[in-house]
Amino acid sequence: MAISNLNAFIISSKGSPKLIHESKVIEDRDSTFVASLYRASSQKQAQSAIDHVRYVIHASNKASHEMAAWRFMTLKSGKDGLGGPEDFELRSGSADDGERYGGSKILNIMQKEGVIDAVVIVSRWFGGTMLGPIRFTHIEDCAREVCRDFKSMEEAVEAVDLLKALDEELKSLRASFANKSGTSQESPSRMQDYETLLKSKDIAKIRRLIVAREKSVSTLRDRISSLDTPQKE
Repeated sequence: MAISNLNAFIISSKGSPKLIHESKVIEDRDSTFVASLYRASSQKQAQSAIDHVRYVIHASNKASHEMAAWRFMTLKSGKDGLGGPEDFELRSGSADDGERYGGSKILNIMQKEGVIDAVVIVSRWFGGTMLGPIRFTHIEDCAREVCRDFKSMEEAVEAVDLLKALDEELKSLRASFANKSGTSQESPSRMQDYETLLKSKDIAKIRRLIVAREKSVSTLRDRISSLDTPQKE
């Protein structure tokens, strides 16, 4: 068994890292660039993703360079995490894989975009024509695309989680109001499809829904409060 095939077998047998985002392909003359982003909360996870791309994803079409950079939060030595944010530190690193400065270019983009707990890998297939400095622009553009997609997804996840919490609160408030007023419990006209919202990454729409839920929560709280307040004769 060839070494590359053996590596692919060993890596795949351990379970494959999950691809989170992949950039559009950039082609310039006879070179091709594409970026991929994986979650990584340790150096080991970052390396696992790099190896997965190199030996599994690109096993049959080996890239000339698999440049990468990673950033993640980790516990400081001797800390247990109970002390709050001060117990953690940010660690980062990069690998050029033969393309000098390639890894640092990716890391710089990750820093600017505020991406943490991830590894970004930019693969380049070199066809023989020297591109000059423009190659770094392509590397950065690919990295920036997946970083921004990642941040958009994180923002959408946080917003949908807040929406879910508000819906749970509304459910509880409706039950409380129905119990205290002796009326039948109001139900929403339809259930919210959180998964579709999350996939859409339509932050503006999610925020509108959050504002609407917050107003509903406020209204129900006021109505319940009025029921709890003794009426003056």
